[in-house]
Amino acid sequence: MTTARRVEVPTPLGPAVVQVRRPVRALGTVVLTHGASGRVDGRDVLAVRDGLVAQGWAVALVHQAWGVAGRRTPPRPDPQDEAWLPVLAALTTGRGRLPAPWVVAGKSNGARVACRTAHLVGADAVLCLSFPLHPPGKPGTSRAHELREPLAHGIPVHVVQGTRDPFGTPEEVRAELPDPDVVSSVPGEHTVKDTGALVAACAEFLAGLVRASS
Repeated sequence: MTTARRVEVPTPLGPAVVQVRRPVRALGTVVLTHGASGRVDGRDVLAVRDGLVAQGWAVALVHQAWGVAGRRTPPRPDPQDEAWLPVLAALTTGRGRLPAPWVVAGKSNGARVACRTAHLVGADAVLCLSFPLHPPGKPGTSRAHELREPLAHGIPVHVVQGTRDPFGTPEEVRAELPDPDVVSSVPGEHTVKDTGALVAACAEFLAGLVRASS
């Protein structure tokens, strides 16, 4: 049995909207958010949500405040992060508190937010879908420092990256991390159409977390 509820959270950028699906005796919680499109209905994001719920995880799918407001592009990192923090506080405290361990996750721009704030929200791990290591055609403009931020605080990170991602191939991402095994390579580009491979890679990482904590 899985319960579903909608949570609206006030933030400095306006309300964020969270759709929570929680199986009975959930293994933990994945807080998942979208990319720079501001849409939460991407086929890849929904596949990850549904696949992880089927594996026994509670999943909170977050429509960030700027996306709810209809903005076509995300704000600068600082205001975006400031609006993310109250969402995590609402999900991990109080009567509606979701079960630990808490994994913050996001696609592309959402992965950047998750990495930058993981240590501030008390995350147990970070799951990145299609991390945008650099803008297409501009490998010298690297965001690797954001990807490494959780590791500096002892928080494990896993990246699922498409083999032909113009924002950074799996090999490029591995070169920026101390352990190449924390990057899963799946067929596809920045939006991975092989959702089976995408979900399988995410589920394998989460299963490892469960094993490590047992």
